[in-house]
Amino acid sequence: MIGDLGEDLARRWFWANGMKVLYQQFVAPGGGEVDIVVRDRDILVFCEVKTRTSKKFGTPSEAVDRGKMKLITKGANAWIRELGFMPLKFRFDIIEVVLIEGQRPEINHIENAFQSAPRLLA
Repeated sequence: MIGDLGEDLARRWFWANGMKVLYQQFVAPGGGEVDIVVRDRDILVFCEVKTRTSKKFGTPSEAVDRGKMKLITKGANAWIRELGFMPLKFRFDIIEVVLIEGQRPEINHIENAFQSAPRLLA
């Protein structure tokens, strides 16, 4: 599946760039999801990975709409509750992966791609 390949490439990208992958494909009880949870120094990163095979219909990150942001935020909220404390710093990133046959994968990391959805992460 293309999405799984994109997540694997994103995970490898994080490791290669000195970040520690904590979890992949986190699904919160009661709803919410996060593709990859990463520690970047003292920051907890909740990352959405979007993979496409072309840019014909825009960049992969353009597919992260308000509804998807709410799902990711809800997943992040559940992760933080499971930890039992609020981390000092956290952010929401997107990794775009473009896979075009015959070319090297294109990976674009967007730091602080969006803010948490309203009423969550309280």
